[in-house]
Amino acid sequence: MQQVARTLIDRHREITSPRTFRLLGMEWDLLPGVYAPHLSQSSALYAEWLPYPLHGSFCEVGCGTGYISVLAALRGCASVTALDVSEAAAENTRLNARRHGAGSRVRVACGDMFSPLTSEDRFDAIYWNSNFVEGEPADALERAFFDSGYAAHEAFFRGAAAHLEPGGRLLLGFTDLGDEQRVRTLAAGHGWRPALLRAAKCAAEEGHIEYRLLEFTRAG
Repeated sequence: MQQVARTLIDRHREITSPRTFRLLGMEWDLLPGVYAPHLSQSSALYAEWLPYPLHGSFCEVGCGTGYISVLAALRGCASVTALDVSEAAAENTRLNARRHGAGSRVRVACGDMFSPLTSEDRFDAIYWNSNFVEGEPADALERAFFDSGYAAHEAFFRGAAAHLEPGGRLLLGFTDLGDEQRVRTLAAGHGWRPALLRAAKCAAEEGHIEYRLLEFTRAG
């Protein structure tokens, strides 16, 4: 699992200047040091699988380039909040929101997990494509891949309830390379019950990777 991540990180480090990429038939900005969606087969899958709340509010944790946040606005969400711990990712999301005319509906904030939000910020859907590889990140880029002790996952489940509207949906992008049992245990510890919404196996250099979209509801 770590080797798969390291190979992908090496490809990201080759990106040393701003550029664009195509995804879902659209052109997107990409800044150095930001997770590059076009390098993973999961990006298009999650974009199509996610239930964007029509006329509702959507929050993306770990927005990266912001392509999901922008698509949420373009596909009918009235307001979108994009969060990322990386300043480069926050700026990248602003670039893509402006590129696609969604700047007025996409609010971008920089901070760890839900820390940029206030108690007044509540959403009809919260989504995170998580950094599912166990390991210690060496820099901001590696935080998009590695979560030491699954501390970020624990913070996600700990903080999400305070920012969901009644009946809101909590969604997690994950893969079979991560420790799903650990995720389920962490979620249960904060009163969440998981369900698998969608899954797809994609060919990889060493066999295949199964990408999964999980939804969590309040237990009981």
